[in-house]
Amino acid sequence: MPMTPVYCSQCAHPVESRMVDDKMRNLCPKCGTIFYENPLPVAAAVVLNEFREVLLVKRKNEPRKGLWCLPIGFAETGESIGEAAIRELREESGIKGEIVRLLDASSMAMELYGEVLVVTFEVVRTGGKECAGDDAEEVRYFPPSRLPPMAFEPNVRAIERCVEEHKDEWAIEDSFQHLESSRYINMLSDSLVEFIKDNAKVLSALWLDEVTSNPLTFSYSMVDSNYLRGRVASAISHFTEWLGGAEFYREVRQFYHRMGAEQRYMGLDLHEVISSLTVLRKIILSYAHKEGVWNRAIDAYRVLELDRRIMLFFDEIIYFTAKGFAEG
Repeated sequence: MPMTPVYCSQCAHPVESRMVDDKMRNLCPKCGTIFYENPLPVAAAVVLNEFREVLLVKRKNEPRKGLWCLPIGFAETGESIGEAAIRELREESGIKGEIVRLLDASSMAMELYGEVLVVTFEVVRTGGKECAGDDAEEVRYFPPSRLPPMAFEPNVRAIERCVEEHKDEWAIEDSFQHLESSRYINMLSDSLVEFIKDNAKVLSALWLDEVTSNPLTFSYSMVDSNYLRGRVASAISHFTEWLGGAEFYREVRQFYHRMGAEQRYMGLDLHEVISSLTVLRKIILSYAHKEGVWNRAIDAYRVLELDRRIMLFFDEIIYFTAKGFAEG
């Protein structure tokens, strides 16, 4: 328990407990000095490594000896709470760092110190080498989803808050890596597959209106509309299957090869055939953008990623359509 005053520090008179401002407080009846009991300020730091693991130290001393926690300790006179977090990080783990953001500030009751106010910052590492300080038995990184037995609940909340702050950023990084490596699985734009499926009829109608009225695809106004609806519905279906992870299989290539030959037979020009496919690409992207709600960076990235995947898909179908057209 925290120590309570027995004698007044101003006049040495014995201190009494009296009701002040609707609360029992320690007060000197002689000089009127009130001894307020405020939470002690404690600073903690969340440091992540390149594998998105959090730095923890195993406590060497009481309280909560043997459990794990963030680098943490009391702020001292003459330093800010942020400076205290950086100092405790260096003393307990050997790591130097700079503050990125405030993550959490919450109270906690402790057996030895009473009420403490734990202020936690995210800190980016700038130097140093991991080594246990005087108050730590061990220093290790742990995945946030698999933390060891933790000493302090505010540490757990701060780590959860840090992960939440990085959630969109990490999702974009992972999806971008899949895109660059051509491993089209677990992509952020996968969430748009159902959207495109659900709006296939609307997209088909928009495409039909566009190609039958656009001067660049004027000849399509003389083609049977049922034929065009069937072809655009197939193209949208192929695209959503491809977004869902399907391979660009042989039958799909043959479909567009045959479609190119058909449209040459109908008397369409090659530039019109290619333009009709680029119109569909434009409509899918613009409609997804129009109907979506892009409030965050992750939403903007999702649209950009969809645009990239649309281009990859349509490059394939344009090639086989043009090939079929040329070969008749």
